[in-house]
Order: sequence, then C-alpha cells, then structure tokens
Amino acid sequence: MINAIQEMQRDKPLILLVDDLPANLHVMIAALKADFRLKTATSGVSAMALLDGGAECPKLLIVDVRMPGMSGIDMLRRMRAAPHLCDIPVILVSADASEQFQTTGLDLGADDYLVKPIFRDTLIIRARNLIQRSEERDKLRLAGHVFDFSGEAIMVTDANNDIVDVNAAFIKLTGYSKAEVLGRNPRLLASSRNTREHFRLMWDTINADGYWQGELWQTRKDGSVHPKFMTVSVVRDRNGEIEYFLTNSVDISEYKESERRIAHLAHHDVLTGLPNRLHLQIYLDQSILIARRMGEQLAVMFLDLDRFKNVNDTLGHPVGDELLIEVAARLKSCIRDYDVVARLGGDEFVVILRGAEILSDAIAVAKKLNHRLSQPFVIGAHTLRLSASIGIALYPDNALTIDDLMKNADTSMYFAKSDGGNAFRFFSPAMDLGAHEKLKMESQLYEAIERHEFELHYQLQVDQHGRPRGAEALIRWHHPEDGMVGPDQFIPLAEESGLILPIGHWVLEQACARIRAWQGDARTCTLVLAVNVSARQFRQPDFALQVRAAVQRHGIDPALLKLEITESLLLKKVDEVVAIIAEIKALGVGFSLDDFGAGYSCLQYLKRLPLDQIKIDRSFVRDLATNDSDKAIVRTIIAMAANMKMAVIAEGVETEEQRRILLAIGCSDFQGYLFGCPLPVAAFEAALAMAP
Repeated sequence: MINAIQEMQRDKPLILLVDDLPANLHVMIAALKADFRLKTATSGVSAMALLDGGAECPKLLIVDVRMPGMSGIDMLRRMRAAPHLCDIPVILVSADASEQFQTTGLDLGADDYLVKPIFRDTLIIRARNLIQRSEERDKLRLAGHVFDFSGEAIMVTDANNDIVDVNAAFIKLTGYSKAEVLGRNPRLLASSRNTREHFRLMWDTINADGYWQGELWQTRKDGSVHPKFMTVSVVRDRNGEIEYFLTNSVDISEYKESERRIAHLAHHDVLTGLPNRLHLQIYLDQSILIARRMGEQLAVMFLDLDRFKNVNDTLGHPVGDELLIEVAARLKSCIRDYDVVARLGGDEFVVILRGAEILSDAIAVAKKLNHRLSQPFVIGAHTLRLSASIGIALYPDNALTIDDLMKNADTSMYFAKSDGGNAFRFFSPAMDLGAHEKLKMESQLYEAIERHEFELHYQLQVDQHGRPRGAEALIRWHHPEDGMVGPDQFIPLAEESGLILPIGHWVLEQACARIRAWQGDARTCTLVLAVNVSARQFRQPDFALQVRAAVQRHGIDPALLKLEITESLLLKKVDEVVAIIAEIKALGVGFSLDDFGAGYSCLQYLKRLPLDQIKIDRSFVRDLATNDSDKAIVRTIIAMAANMKMAVIAEGVETEEQRRILLAIGCSDFQGYLFGCPLPVAAFEAALAMAP
C-alpha cells in the first residue's frame, strides 16, 4: 500500500514554492498538495542553491516578489541567464498590484503574475496550465531536434503536396538545397523507373489509410538515380482535414546491392555460376506452361560425370573444382541461348531443351555433349579425360510434372551409367522396374503402422563447448524381414502415398511423450527435441491444432519442442506457411529450416518466415576442409542468419577439423557423428550420462 502511494506521488509534477513567510508557504501548500509534489524555500538564495545543487529539476516555480536578500525579480533574472534553468516556467506572486512590478517580471520572462490574496482554484489552474504548456514546448523542441538531426531524409508537404520544409539529411541525400525545393512538388525527385501504376496504388493507400510504406526510385540533383525506402504519413487538423504530408526516406542502394548478391547466390551455383536447383525449378515451371500453351515439347537431360570421384580422390578437390568450372563452360557452349544448363550439386547437371522437334533436338544435343566432354581437359599440370552419362525424359510423353520429369530423367541416367557410361538413354516405362517393389513396401508400411514397428532414435546436438543443447528425433522401422530400416528408404514412399500423415502424427506424439519423460531428469530437462515435419504434414488444415493438442496432452514446456521444416514449403502459398508458423510459435514452439542451401534457398520468402534457426545441410559441411566454395556458402549462410536474428546449427559434422572451421566462421551449434550417432532412447540417455 505504501509503495503504491509512493508510486502515485512520483507521477505528480514537482513545484518549488519560494516565499520568506511560512504562512504564505502554508497557504500555497494547502492549495497545491493534492495535485502536485512540492518543495519549499524561504529565500531566493536557498532556492537557487536547490536549483543549482543537481537535485530533480521542478516543473514550475512559484516565487514571491518581495524577499530580503534576493528578491523574486533578482532570482528570475539569474534563472533566465542560466542555460539549465532558463526554460523552467515561473509564476511571480506579490501583494503589490502595481504595474511596474508586473511589467518588470513579465519583461524578464515570468510566465504569469498573481496578486495576493490568490484563490485556491486560480492557483491550481494557472500551475497546471503552465506545466502543460511547458511539456508541450519540450515536445516541440524534441520534435524539432529529431527533424534537424535525424539520419533519415524528412520532407514536409502541405495539403497541395507542395514542399514546406526539409531537413539536413534530405539535402544531403538529394543534393538540393532547401531554397531549391521549397514550394515545389516532390515530383522533381521522381524517376522514370517508377510506374504510374505504382504511384496510383501509393496514393490510393495514403488517401484510404493515411499511411504508406514502400520502395521508390529517386533522382538526385546531379541526375543519378537511387532506390529509397519511404514512409508517408498524413497529418490532419482538428477538423480531420489534411494539413500536411510527412515523408521519411532512406537510401537503400547498399541494401539492394547486397540483396542482389544474395539473390544471385540463391539462384546460382557459387562454383560454376550456373543456375542452381531453385532457378531450375522456376525455369522448368515456366517452360512447362509455355510448352503447354504453344504445343511444344521439353527434354529434361540429367547428366552425371563418369568417374569424377576419382579426380577428387586422387588429385584433390581444388583440381576437381577447376574441372567442374570447365565442364560447365563446355555444357553452355552446346545449347541454344533460350535453353538452360544447371548444376544440382557435385557432378550432377541438368539441361533443359524446348522445341517442336524435341526428340531430334535432344539426340543432337546429347551427342554434342558427349563429344565435347570427351575432349581432354587441361587443369594446371594435369590433362584429364571425362565422359558423362545422360538420361533424358520428355514432356509430355514421359511425365507431366517437374518432379516426375526429373525422376524419370534420373532413372534413365542410371541406365546409361550401368551400360558403361559415355552414353545417353531416353526414359521408357520399362525402366521403372522398382514399381512392384514400391507397391510391396507401401503395403508393408500400412502394416508397420498397425503393428507399431516404428521407433525413434535420438541424435545429440551440442553447443560450441560440446555441451548437450538438444537432440533430433529420427524415425526407424523395425522391418520384419529386412531388420532396421532408415528413413531414406521409406519416407519418400510415405510422402508419395500419403502415409506420412499418420507416421508424422505418431512421431509428434512420441516426441512430446519423450520430452515429458525427460522433464523429470536434471540431465535432460533442458534438452530441446527437434522433430522433422514433412511439407504434406505441415499443410494439413488442422496441423497447428494437432501441435497444440500434443503439447497440452503431454503437459510439456512448448519451448522444448522444435519443428524442422524444409525449403520445399516455400514453393507455394507462402502467406499460408507464414500464418501457420506464427500460430504454432504463439504456443512457444520453435522452428528450424532443415537442409538449408541444398534445396531451393528462396530468400525472398525466407526473410518473411518467423524462424528461430537455420540448419546448414551436411553436403556443405562434408568438404569444408578442402572446398573453398562450400566454405564461402556456409559463411554466407551464417552471416545472413545473424542479420535475420536466427540461430544456426550445422549437421553432418564428423571431424574435429570440420568443427574447428565452423567455429571459426561463426557457427556455434553442431550435430553429427563427431558428437554421437542416432541412438535408441536407452542408449542415448546412457551416453548422455557419460558426457562430461
């Protein structure tokens, strides 16, 4: 109760009362104590000592004019000459009603003059009004300071959108002086890169919402053009009519250039400069639409270099990288300008052809590719010879979707390789010899769900000091005939068949049950358990409700559950993905983006996702010690994650050298065989107990 009263007192403005007669002070205290905090002084000298002593500065002074030693007039004169006191409002009070005293006091800067006796209500109202005006003046002074010294360019225009004021940052950014722009319309800064439609939408939003934020191109006085991020706010008068438009803008040239470089990295292979998987996905998607509309065909050519691994193993990765660069250049020389060659990773490339006579075109290009690649490569002191196995799938003859085209081209490539390489093969249904096995496994998966043949294994995740931070839950299948089966062998089929939904739900429930069990043990109570979530599972309409129900049913701390999603989610309905993630994060559950960099790496969407962590794919970790390109990619990912306020974990860490390199470039969390393989729960807990 006492603390509450003290808090209420602290919120009241402080007034200093100065009068040499205690009776007068008593009258003023009685009038003001309910609304203000009060300090008193019985002379001008003691009042000035209080003001100069570094104590809390009052919001108002009420000073008697006639005092011995230092009068109220003398005190006011000293205050107005002192920089730290000159703005404090002062009310002079006196029993003398002569005009001379009033004129002198007001001339020195008194804010009010009251003649005794003073009515209580009059004193309260005058004090309150002066304090309010002083606070408003302070706000205006602060606003003026912000305007003058803001790092953002600020422009104020009137209701007719004519410029009435600009600040120093505006002058620096545009090159125009204030005199050159006052009274002019801001269109003098416009660039032809902005479309009429863009401006129309901008003004529609301003008129409707009173606010707009976005990017525009701006022309400086010297004619140079730069991008800016701009905010426009409407200022209205008391009648609701537009009085001013307030515009803040900043130059984002460096940001745009950085964004362009990141976007290039996102769409292109760092080593060869060829389009990467994301670019290929977009190009294929567009090409299928064009082919369907124009009645054309497509050829997807999956190319794998024969015996390339021998080059890396015998001559080292630097030579292998130089060889891949030369291969990329030769592949590009074999296709037309509107065709595409992309690198998927390693020694895998894809060529996309489009045309009306696609069969003959594909044969001609495949022969040309084999011929060009068979010519000797001179890499430093080494003369190397290569060949390639090429698999070809045609649209629409062999498949109608991107995934099926790629799969069929990949299948036919393996047939070319199994025939000795240096050859090309077209896909045929007879190649899909595994269809029967797939049907058999699908049936067995149904039975596995019913017979509870799945179990979770756990792989440790550690921090930079090797301390346990969490674990990833990894599913295993106790196959009645084949023994323990890893997820790579059955999860793709589960995705395709839809069985991933009941399997994924089982994994989520088991993981939450495990977190609940671990919460009672000091060694495991802080471990964050990561659970993989497939795109198909994530896109269920009730997925967020499933997560909420599992968390509540098992009574776990939601912060100990982390859901790992993949980049394939970013290919469509990004707004829906963002909404689902936000809904689940509101529960306290974390999110990690798995295998980052190996998939689509769609950065324009990634920046919108409220993720907690990015997981660097093992394919970049594997060759860190010997591959500068992989190191550059990992360094870029870590820097980007830091800018986005996301944590980073590297998977597939198997050697101390990999860990050391990752630590040196800023990675602090790790997962891999260096710290432990996936283990059944009992073995995992036993290993954890042995950890330092």
